[in-house]
Amino acid sequence: MRNRFALVALLMSIGVAAKAQNTSTPNNNTIDKRSTVEKPSRDFVMIKLTTSAWVNKPDSIKTKGIGRGFAMSIMYDFPIKKSNFSFAAGLGFNSQNVFLDGQVMNFKDTGSQVLFANSSTYKRYKFTTTRLEMPLELRFFGNNKNRNRGFKAAIGATVGLSLSSHTKGIIGSGGTKFNEKVVAKRFVQQWDFAPTFRIGYGNFSLFASYSLTPVFKDAAGPQVVPVSVGICLIGL
Repeated sequence: MRNRFALVALLMSIGVAAKAQNTSTPNNNTIDKRSTVEKPSRDFVMIKLTTSAWVNKPDSIKTKGIGRGFAMSIMYDFPIKKSNFSFAAGLGFNSQNVFLDGQVMNFKDTGSQVLFANSSTYKRYKFTTTRLEMPLELRFFGNNKNRNRGFKAAIGATVGLSLSSHTKGIIGSGGTKFNEKVVAKRFVQQWDFAPTFRIGYGNFSLFASYSLTPVFKDAAGPQVVPVSVGICLIGL
């Protein structure tokens, strides 16, 4: 009888030891599975190539061609728990150009209002604004394990602070061509607020922005409103 009890106790102790060893030491399959988990991209860098235009433009202002814009920002992404949504905020800059058709702006004058006058002096004439920008976005990702793949969309807004504004005209042609640049910030709104929308797949998105703030200050110029449409490159 004593031998039977000893044998049972020995078998039980072997089983407990084996179970403890399996619990404390993961097998090779578990290690391999954990090592291959993908870390989600944070969409850290955003580069926007856009067209620029003015809406609410009076007939007295004539523009031509396709205005060009460039923006770049560094974003930080805050995932909303384990969902496919996140919130992102960042900092960057935005430069927009609008080309005038046979007109100039009186940036050289000391007056308090922007005036547009017809002129044939310049071969090409543009108006440029540059802003420091804080973009904000509520993001959705179809693939929250690897955001460099799959559908994605975002709604948000940008808050901009004016850094500079200037006009630039090209006079002459060939070897006699030269540029004339006039800088003036006093006519332009200091702050800008613009809702944004973005939709795309992987690292490429279509982007649109419609400002709620006119380009020029009240009583300082026509209340034209900037709008931008283009592509956005996202990664990291």
